[in-house]
Amino acid sequence: MSKAILIVEDEPVLRDTLANLLVEEGYEVEQADNGAVGRDKALARTFDLIITDIRMAQMDGLTLVGHLQQICPDTPVIIMTAYGTVESAVSAMRAGVYDYLLKPVNFDDMLMKIQRALDYGEARRTRQIITEQLAGESTFHNLVGTAPSMQKLFDMVRKLSTVKSSVLIVGDSGTGKELFARAIHYNGITRDKPFVPVNCGAIPDNLIESELFGYRRGAFTGAIRDKIGYFEAANHGTLFLDEISTLPVGVQSSLLRVLEERAVVPVGDTRPRPVDLRIIAASNRNLDQMVRDATFREDLLYRLNVVKLELPPLAQRKEDLPAIVQHFLDKYTRIMNKQVLGISNAAMRAMLSHDWPGNVRELENVIERAVIFAEGRHVQVDDLPFAAPGFTEGDSETLKDAMAGFERQHILWCLKRHDYDKTETAKHLGIGISSLYRKLDELNIPKSESESAELQPADE
Repeated sequence: MSKAILIVEDEPVLRDTLANLLVEEGYEVEQADNGAVGRDKALARTFDLIITDIRMAQMDGLTLVGHLQQICPDTPVIIMTAYGTVESAVSAMRAGVYDYLLKPVNFDDMLMKIQRALDYGEARRTRQIITEQLAGESTFHNLVGTAPSMQKLFDMVRKLSTVKSSVLIVGDSGTGKELFARAIHYNGITRDKPFVPVNCGAIPDNLIESELFGYRRGAFTGAIRDKIGYFEAANHGTLFLDEISTLPVGVQSSLLRVLEERAVVPVGDTRPRPVDLRIIAASNRNLDQMVRDATFREDLLYRLNVVKLELPPLAQRKEDLPAIVQHFLDKYTRIMNKQVLGISNAAMRAMLSHDWPGNVRELENVIERAVIFAEGRHVQVDDLPFAAPGFTEGDSETLKDAMAGFERQHILWCLKRHDYDKTETAKHLGIGISSLYRKLDELNIPKSESESAELQPADE
């Protein structure tokens, strides 16, 4: 299908000449003799490119460009002017123009710039489609959890998505740190801007500074051209620095300077380049302890830790397990086009008894594997890769009974951990003190260490 181009030009001879040339090149062309007509035509249909003069009697080109930014912001615009001053070019670029042509128009130059602008427009539309797909995959329906601790995190994500403040996400490997980072980015003011994830631990120490901040040609052997770094690539969006704890101390100093000055200096350059972006850092290590060990800068930690999200391990929120299992079951039956009837009670109870050292990532892998082998039936205990002794498909215990048993076990573990301090236990569980006492009664959980000792022989 041929590309549609609108030419807005008040000189009839030039307008017709350009239109005929572009038709011969295989383009579909419409004409407008002033900016007002051009605006109306852009309202009436979609064009792949708009070429407009600047000096026109009725609505000049720059005014038209302002309208086009509202009507069709993704359509590239090329301006033509006989007044090829630096000022007019700068004004046009600031107004959102892709490129400009000087009169008298060089046709070969014009055709080259038209092709570049069309390629740019196509790439921009493709990026928008990908962004929408990523946004769809990074919305709250992928953050599964009804546990109070998770609901509190979801509320924090909603608030953080409206600002560009720095965020520190901590949690064990596999708890979903990047998923939370994407949710912050794609659910708010940066959803149509770049999201650039960087695994700091995967970049060699001698390259990490040039990868983060970019470099100038000739800065070092092999630097044959200028290259922007991750910071500039994420400009106006979000830079996600995973495994931030692996950064060398020297690079930590450079990162701190960028956060303080909101500008980067590429390797081999002396001129700072301003950046406006959100930094989300993540770590599965204790950064406070690293500060005490002098392996992580305390001032950098303060800069990163404007807001901290602490992701709980899966073992501490097993009440969410059935919902997460169903989420991944739906995901992989759709991706693999498989018919799986669900999860058997015995298989679910086996998963509830598992410690999940790999957290949600391990659970996702388990469900993906199970879907492969459970075509046309329920996922069974034998479909699970970890050992599940004592769980057979003939067991009569219901899932509700199993959930109550594990809920009782978890609350009792929290009580013992906090020396039966009810206030601290309720805080750890993310529930109110009255809710805790109700659970203690419902599940027949001992309220003190002495009461637990009295019940111990019966439990055994």
